[in-house]
Parts: sequence; C-alpha cells; structure tokens
Amino acid sequence: MARGAEFAACLATAGACETRLMPIPRLRDFHNDDLDQVVRIWEESRTPGQRAVHGLAEVLAAIREEGFAVVVVVGDVVVGAAATRVSGDRAWVVLMALANDWRGKGLGSAMLTEIEKRLTGRGVHRLSALVAGGETGEKAFRNCGYEPRDLRYFERIVPLQPQEVGLLGELGGRMLPGGLWEALAGMEHEKQIIERRIVMPLVDPDLADEYGVEPPRAIVLFGPPGTGKTTFAKAVASRLGWPFLEVFPSRLAAAGGGQALALRETFAEIDDLEHVVVFIDEVEEIAGERGGKPPSPLQGVTNELLKIIPAFRERDDRLLVCATNFVRALDPAFLRHGRFDYVIPVGPPDTAARAAIWRRYIPASVLARIDVDTLVEASELFTPADIEFAARQGSQRALEVEVYGDAKGRPEVRGPATGDYLAALGATRPTLTTTIVDEFTEDIATIARL
Repeated sequence: MARGAEFAACLATAGACETRLMPIPRLRDFHNDDLDQVVRIWEESRTPGQRAVHGLAEVLAAIREEGFAVVVVVGDVVVGAAATRVSGDRAWVVLMALANDWRGKGLGSAMLTEIEKRLTGRGVHRLSALVAGGETGEKAFRNCGYEPRDLRYFERIVPLQPQEVGLLGELGGRMLPGGLWEALAGMEHEKQIIERRIVMPLVDPDLADEYGVEPPRAIVLFGPPGTGKTTFAKAVASRLGWPFLEVFPSRLAAAGGGQALALRETFAEIDDLEHVVVFIDEVEEIAGERGGKPPSPLQGVTNELLKIIPAFRERDDRLLVCATNFVRALDPAFLRHGRFDYVIPVGPPDTAARAAIWRRYIPASVLARIDVDTLVEASELFTPADIEFAARQGSQRALEVEVYGDAKGRPEVRGPATGDYLAALGATRPTLTTTIVDEFTEDIATIARL
C-alpha cells in the first residue's frame, strides 16, 4: 500500500468529513533540516512534571548515529516524529512525538507501521519501547500490536556531564561509591539531624519549596578530632549522588601567587560543575579570627573566602561543607547567618553509637561471643576512629597469638576474644579528654546552629 493510502486509512478513523477539511499529512524519512522542528515536537509531547524515559540527548544521538527516524509533515511543518535506536536484531523506539493538534488521528500508528516495515528489511525482528503511563504514543503502540510487559524499570541519573569529568579529575574530585550513608555505624543523632536538615531538602527540592524551605548551600561541622566529620561529608555526597571535591588549605599555601589567589581560582573552576559537594577540612587554617597589627597574611585569605561563600550560594545543587576541630578559632564573620545555614556539632559517640561501631569492626564470625557491653564501657572517651583502630589491633593481636604465640588459656574456638579487644584498648591512647568534652559541650550551647 502506498504511503498516501496508508495515511488515508489511518485518518479515516477520525471521520471522513475531517479528512476533507484538514490538510493531508505526508510521511517521509527524517532529514537533518528537520532537527529544530523535531526538538519542538519532543518538547510539546512531554507530560508536565514527568521526566521523559529517553532524554533529548539520547533521542538526538539515536537519530544521528545508528538509528532510524521518520517524520510526518504538513506542507513544510513537522507535526510528528518517531525514532529508533538499533542494536543487533532489536530496535528500541526512543521517540514518539506528535503536535497537539494532530493527536488521535492515527499518525502514531502510521509511523510505527512504517518503521516496522523498514527495520524488518534490515534484519530487526524485535521492536521494544519504554513508555510511561499516559505518555504520547501509548495508544499507538497498543493499536500496532505492541504487547505491554509487566516489568520494573530502574533508573539512576549520575549528575556529572561528560565535559565535567576532566575538570573534576583536574581538581582532585571524584564520584564516591553508593551506600556510604547507610554504612555509617552509630552516631544516629548526628545522622538524623543531617538527614533532615541537609539531605532531605536537597534530595526533594520541590517538596522543600512547597513548604517554603530553602535547601542548604553551606554548613559547618565542628567537633573534636576523629569524631567523623570527614566521613559525614563523604557520606552526604554519596547519599546525594554528587561528586565530592576536597579543597586542601595546605595545598593552597603551596600555590604560586598566594593562598587568596589560589582559593579564588579554585572556586572559579568549581563554578563550572553543575552538582558538587565541596569539602574544606581544618577550615580554621584559612578562616581564623582576624585581628592584630600588622595584619596577618592569612587575613587576605579569610577575606577572600568570605567573599566566595555568598557567590557559591547563588547556585542550586551545590553544597559547601567546612569542618573544624577548633570552632572557637573561626572568625565571627565566617559563621554569621547568611553564609552558613547550619553549624552542626559532631561529637563523641554515645553508648549506642560505640556499640554500633564495635559491632561493625568485630568479625561477624565471633561477634556472638564478644562482650560488647564491656567494650563499650571501657571505651568511653574513644572516638569512632579510636574504636576502629582498637578493634583492628585486637583482631591482629589474636591472629598473631594464633600463628606465632602461646595460645594457652585462650578459648578452644578460633578467632578473637573479648580479652584481645580489651588489651588493644589498654594499649590505645584515646583522642578525647574530659576537658575536650567539656569545651565541646560549651561550644554546642554557644555556637551550634541547628
């Protein structure tokens, strides 16, 4: 049947009188000159508030490279387009788009019929399509005999454009593996605060906007050394699925032209990234309290950072995380409202957190016979990093005794025992002191902003 006859048959369903009144559409192969009109049709066919299964970049790549496309034109105006991506003996329909005024007239079915005829001659015997419910073309697929399959569609969007990969590598950033947030042992209080205040508004900005909540742009994590501030920053990046980029104050000091210039240039490059978690550890090195005569050379760096933060905050989908062990040393202007949304304490692990950390690092094969409560009580002033070190040392001690030492008096079952971990605790100097904990408690009362 000729193409004109096919269209006559398709349009007959819309009513004979309508076919006499409306211009007769014509189906033909896609030409490069059609590209702008196809983009317009694609935009017009999208369902508001629903992300397309196949993005525009994927559709255009399929048309230009290995796929096949047809368009429906009325005069010189494109009113419909369909495109496929071919892989071996299978073709995926990645585009089915119709102008609003030309829907429900059989054009979608006609395009699918033509595509099937063309691709069958090229050895393709399986045509597939992923279509969201209610999306343009759903009726056409059913009319042309496409069988709906009860499948579960999974998708993950990596927020890193190809052109950003090289820049991220040059800056020393990287995509972190998923699951770091879930792997955080203990510290449930801190996790809950960060999940609710930081992560949730960034993950669902539309919901946040509905409630008048502005997603955070910059936060400070403070607390004693070894309490997990860096781990939390990385876990947030993993949870968001954003690249993680650490700015090292020590490297800025080594840069030619001075720290202030190096800091400005670094953030100018960061500005080209669409999504990113920027982390500055030991930020007190470049944001210490200003003052004194003559002015310290570091004051210029502090001034530069104070100017950079408001500009950084103007963009969505970016988060600055600064961490410090000495929050009292920071310049008061650095912490004021308008620069940082939250100033969050990350302190020593409580009883429940210490138990969770011990259970994470004790081998699962021996955990049932380890007296975790005794270890928790004995590690009161230990940070998560201290407990991890002691747990690994205890396991190492048990291994060495088993292989090289005198195993008399040890349980007959193999593996570490509670005594091995207690011995490791006794040989480990805790990071915290009661004085440090008392000062941290005062800082929570006077500086924290939640």
